[in-house]
This record gives sequence, C-alpha cells and structure tokens, in this order.
Amino acid sequence: MVTSMTGFGQAERTMAGYQIGIDLKSVNHRYCEIVIRMPKEFARYENAVKAAIGQHVKRGRVDAYVTVERAGGTPQNVHIDWNLALGYSQAAEELRERLALQDPLTLRDLIAVPGLLTFGSGMPEDEEGMEAALTACAEEAASALCVMRRREGAFLLQELEQRIAVLETHRTAAAALAPLVVRDYAEKLRARIGELLQQPPDESRLAMEVALFADRASIDEELARLLSHAAQFRELLVLGEPQGRRLDFLVQEMNREVNTIGSKANDARLSALVVEMKSELEKLREQIQNIE
Repeated sequence: MVTSMTGFGQAERTMAGYQIGIDLKSVNHRYCEIVIRMPKEFARYENAVKAAIGQHVKRGRVDAYVTVERAGGTPQNVHIDWNLALGYSQAAEELRERLALQDPLTLRDLIAVPGLLTFGSGMPEDEEGMEAALTACAEEAASALCVMRRREGAFLLQELEQRIAVLETHRTAAAALAPLVVRDYAEKLRARIGELLQQPPDESRLAMEVALFADRASIDEELARLLSHAAQFRELLVLGEPQGRRLDFLVQEMNREVNTIGSKANDARLSALVVEMKSELEKLREQIQNIE
C-alpha cells in the first residue's frame, strides 16, 4: 500500500470550558519530523501531542497548529501586575506632592498603564483531563491526515505502476535488440574488411573479433538485474508498511544498470532505449519523493 507524505487533517474538542483545535499539515521529508506550535502556557503538553501524532505518521514533516481558547460565554482571566501597580502609584504620589498637583491618581489612570493588565485563558484545574483531550484531538487530526495521505497514495500507486510497466517494456525491447547489435557489427566488419582487402576475410579471425566485441558489449547481466529490481519494486508497492526509502534505493540501482547499458551501447537504437529508460526512472524518482 502506497501512502503519500502530503496531506491535511484537523480536529476539535471541548473540555471544561476550553475549545481545543488542532490543524495538521504534512509535506515531504527524508525522516519523520513533527513540529508543534501551541500557546506557551500549554507547552507542557507538547510531548504528549507529538507522541499521539507520531503513532500515525512514520515519515514526512508534520506541522501541528494547536489552539486552546476559552469557550464562548466563559469569563476570561485577567492578570494584574501588582508590583507595577504599586510602583506606579507611589511614583504618582511623589509627583503630586513634589509638584503640588491637585489631581489624585484614579483607577482609570492605573488601568491605562501598559502591561498592568494582561489577559489569558489560564490553566485548567484538571490537567490530566486537558492532556487526555489534547491527545484525543491530536489522534483524530492525525487519523484524518492519514486518510488524505492514503487517498493521494492511491493515485501515486497508479502512476508508479504505469511508469514501471513502461520501463519494463523498454527493457524487453533492449533485450531483443542486444543480439541484433552483435549480428549487425559482424556484418559491418565483414563488409569493411572485404572493402579494404578486396577479398573475403579470414572467418576464424572475424569470429574472434566478433566474440571480443560481443563480450565487451554484452548487457545480459544488466538486463537481468534490471528485471529483478523491477520485480522487487512491484512487490514493495503492495506491502502494508512505509517503503519510500527502499523504493528510492531501487530506483537508484535501476538507474545504475541503465547507465551501464548506455556506456556499452554501440547502437543508435539501443542508445535511444537507454534515453527512454532514464526518462522513466527520473519520473519514478520524482513521484517516490512523495511516498512515506
């Protein structure tokens, strides 16, 4: 089963007057990386949220956006900086006395002092309940993310199967062409020698030269390994666990075999097939970068 590394998932929960929301967005990554962004007063729950997501995601970068807010109608906590209030009040009193001012310090004046009042959602009394709610919300969002990743993976699977089928077709054509290359070389060599010597060539020497050429130009081993790698590729596509890295490795191995075939190619038709196979492998490699 093929799973994409890109997707989106979200979930919401209500817990003791708090509205919890988690949005997940995943993209390609070589390893598994989970980045959590949440209000700093709830940072103590970050590891629990990350662990819940990690149970569902094995590869890719996941950005988790966690919001925790007071539900509608629930009073918001207001925090007073008493040290700032007392300091400001004492300073105002000293100014009033020293400058002989008549206006007293009022509550409105104090409230207007920057930083004196801060607003926050505060921490819930039931911390274990909050952790459980955040974990459950993260698991629900991760499940939704995985559904989307599997849906996209189904499309990737079709694309990969088509690409590997085309590659196998080109490999079969190269296997059929390989002996013809040797035969054509023998005919061209015989004709060339005949032109130069103005007489039939020594068949034993000709056979030896053709045998040496056939040995140097043989691509049988490369074609056999290419066929084996393609078969392994197909097997990995149907396994029920993340196989992105192994697929990527197989594509590298297939590309190495095709490059070797290209270096031995002494025929325009074979060289054209090598170009086509390299093109398909590049398309495979691009698609595999999206696979978990």
